Amino acid sequence: MLTLDFFNERLRVIDFRGNVLSIVNDIQDLFNEHALSKMIFHCRPEHWKLLLSFGFELEAIFQGFFNGTDNYAMALYKSVERRTNNNWIKEDQILTSILNTGRNQIAIKDIPEIYQYRKAIVRDAESLAMLYEQVFPIYPTPMNDPNYVKKVMIEGAIFYIVECNKQIVSAASADVNKTYNHAELTDCATAPEHRKYGLMKKLLIMLEDDLKNEQIFCVFSIARSLSFGMNAAFYQLGYEYRGRMANNCYIYHALEDMNVWVKDLSK
Repeated sequence: MLTLDFFNERLRVIDFRGNVLSIVNDIQDLFNEHALSKMIFHCRPEHWKLLLSFGFELEAIFQGFFNGTDNYAMALYKSVERRTNNNWIKEDQILTSILNTGRNQIAIKDIPEIYQYRKAIVRDAESLAMLYEQVFPIYPTPMNDPNYVKKVMIEGAIFYIVECNKQIVSAASADVNKTYNHAELTDCATAPEHRKYGLMKKLLIMLEDDLKNEQIFCVFSIARSLSFGMNAAFYQLGYEYRGRMANNCYIYHALEDMNVWVKDLSK
């Protein structure tokens, strides 16, 4: 499975069958043909070392991604500008600070009664799009488009939301892959004026409970490396840091590095 992601200027190989050498050669031609500057090649453990010989580098490991088999996320860059990020050391410092705090803050804060949690329905698509429009000036996918939000919900994405005075002020989703039995926790957004109560952490727990009921135990998320709050939330909820994907996608104002967090819900 191959995706040409022109908005984020990248080519992504999610899975493949056949001879990896000929596949890479064919994809190289496609990669060079278009105005793309990063290739991400998701592969199984037996292939990642072979991809090193083509100039790929290992950026992250998604444990259990392929029905229990690990996914090695390999990256190839076409330009120095796409490979380089001046925030890398700052992101290391943020991560180190989070890891040094330990996991002693997992208790959910007392949330005022004005906040109501529930599972979203398709009818919420327009309000969800408004929230994403408010929170993210730029986002890797068109979550500010109600029709797109409705589409991903109909295709099986699970959304949980928080309402305040009948307005959606926080949301998160689980993008479920039933072929490989994993889910990505994504589309995490809280309106700025509602961020002091830890709303997101409870949303993530509710999504996890829903996924466990569906027998989905491999969960992961890709969080902005510059976001102390989101990375801390995943760490405190028991997720393990498994790598950083450089200049991975456009979010907020520019291309940003993204940290990979993975959790086994069966434990």
